[in-house]
Amino acid sequence: MDDIKIGGKYRHFKGKEYRVIGIAQHSETLEEFVVYQKLYDDGGLWVRPKAMFLEYVERDGYKGPRFVYITG
Repeated sequence: MDDIKIGGKYRHFKGKEYRVIGIAQHSETLEEFVVYQKLYDDGGLWVRPKAMFLEYVERDGYKGPRFVYITG
């Protein structure tokens, strides 16, 4: 998965759900960041480097993508 769906709902490997708001670029490095919103608690906004959003993790017995696309 290297295509992030804007407006899509994703599940983090720890179980919480988020909606992708958009892709932003760092003003100096031009690195791409994913802007996403928590779909629980206060609905806060978060940003994470796109490469990290798409990476596979191996933690606490889990091995797979950090975020899994659920629905648009």
